[in-house]
Amino acid sequence: MKLIKRVYAILFVAGQEGVSREQLANSLQVPMKEIDEALQQLKLNFDNDDESPIELVNFNQHFLLVTKKDVAKDVEVYAQSPYKNTLTRAAIETLAIIAYRQPITRLAVDEIRGVSSANMIQKLIGRDLVKEVGRVEAPGRPVLYGITNYFMDYFGLESLEDLPEVEPLALNSESAVEDLFSTKNWQIELFDELEQ
Repeated sequence: MKLIKRVYAILFVAGQEGVSREQLANSLQVPMKEIDEALQQLKLNFDNDDESPIELVNFNQHFLLVTKKDVAKDVEVYAQSPYKNTLTRAAIETLAIIAYRQPITRLAVDEIRGVSSANMIQKLIGRDLVKEVGRVEAPGRPVLYGITNYFMDYFGLESLEDLPEVEPLALNSESAVEDLFSTKNWQIELFDELEQ
């Protein structure tokens, strides 16, 4: 059986989480070079097939199959996805803070926004845009939040470096001090992706 077919099968069942090159190589017991060649050929096949509604993309070092943009609206309407509802200003504000400052605690998000973000963070977790990524080694062991692979897919990003540059956040100008959000002095325990 051709390797490209085996890779395609795993990508198909991996869903929105996608699969890394390493996971493919380990699962299929094939050298990384052959995985890279198969992924490249599969992407080329989809790109050159005007009849195919699917394309292969790389989001955050995970490869996944997604619907091509020209048919995305049809699929969205059919599925009546709960994610098609627009995000509120408060949700976008909270999401932006987490995306640009991750890993970040809820308290730090509250300080930047100037209001409690507990409910908004829970809504973003419910929409699979935000997840718990670790804990601070401090009293109470506060949870650290970060963005999900679905966030990367939702906004069409391959890595966090693709996020647009923004003016320094000054939603609460009194507390918008760079040192307040720095995690360099924190003892952080990040969760292992495989445990999620």
